[in-house]
Amino acid sequence: MKQADQTLVILTPGFPGTEADSTCLPAQQLFIKALNNNFRELKIIIVSIQFPFVVSEYEWYGNKVIPLNGRNKSKIFRLLLWRRAWNALKKIRTGNNIVGLFSFWCAECALIGKYFGKQYNIKHYSWILGQDARRGNRYIKWIRPGAENLVAMSGFLAEEFYKNYGIKPGHIIPNGIDVSAYPVHYPERDIDILGAGSLIMLKQYDVFIQIIKELSYQIPAVKSVICGKGPEENNLQSLIRKLSLQNNILLAGEKPHGEVLQWMCRARVFLHTSTYEGFSTVCLEALYAGAQVISFWDPMVGWIKNWHIVNNKEEMLALALKILQDPNMVYEPVLPYSMDNSAKKVMKLFNR
Repeated sequence: MKQADQTLVILTPGFPGTEADSTCLPAQQLFIKALNNNFRELKIIIVSIQFPFVVSEYEWYGNKVIPLNGRNKSKIFRLLLWRRAWNALKKIRTGNNIVGLFSFWCAECALIGKYFGKQYNIKHYSWILGQDARRGNRYIKWIRPGAENLVAMSGFLAEEFYKNYGIKPGHIIPNGIDVSAYPVHYPERDIDILGAGSLIMLKQYDVFIQIIKELSYQIPAVKSVICGKGPEENNLQSLIRKLSLQNNILLAGEKPHGEVLQWMCRARVFLHTSTYEGFSTVCLEALYAGAQVISFWDPMVGWIKNWHIVNNKEEMLALALKILQDPNMVYEPVLPYSMDNSAKKVMKLFNR
């Protein structure tokens, strides 16, 4: 069988509606691009269950996207949506040789993918990416996944899934980055502390701001930037004003992916205050940008160079201050995982 005859179907809750949208699911975008680069004759079809809110098929960097426009409706609408997804997969199967089904998150997409794969004897794997490993995932009891069909993005997620559901994922395939997206020459490191991500309560950017306030007592001119948008933006702006940090913190808003990488290359410390993460792409990107990364969680349950794990806000503050005050601190690119390797490992599951 020639690779040109083979089609991989990816099931995802959402997908960018245009090629210009670099902020929607950036890790998943990078993964599909890595598949394209490393398996050029493999056909990829993406079935996007909930968003974008369009009904017409479109192409994204040469890959067909079938949006089902679910809009996160519930009850009877959700059942009808699953039927539409099933029919879309049947139509794809009619015109293509499907060699595998790959679901982003072990949730709704995995439910559809598992039973369609079982019905038509097609290999199916679910990539556990974050929140789906936490307690309360109602889809697990319906999916009843086997360990051999589960792929965890990190060692932490594998342990979390096992702790909550008693199933140890049979595979760990980490997140990765695309090194070709970085500038050839890195700019001056004129930003002390950088944060990037959605401005939601889970990310705890109020803790970020409080740490900058404490740092300002030791380093009055400390300069920090947060890239991102979200429902907490107004609250964070109010906190910045309350603590008189307008000259120390810039809320830069949502930026294109390439621009965020530029900010990272200028940063000395990347502060990740989130309470929970699967395997944060921004932390991996900041490492390759040469920044020192500090977070509250350990993705691979083991040491990664220049990625520092702390237990609380006080430890995070102390370590950030130590790094900023060290004139001999080395800022060098670190590449723990590349998305090319991740794509190759996933395709190996499908014997390709």
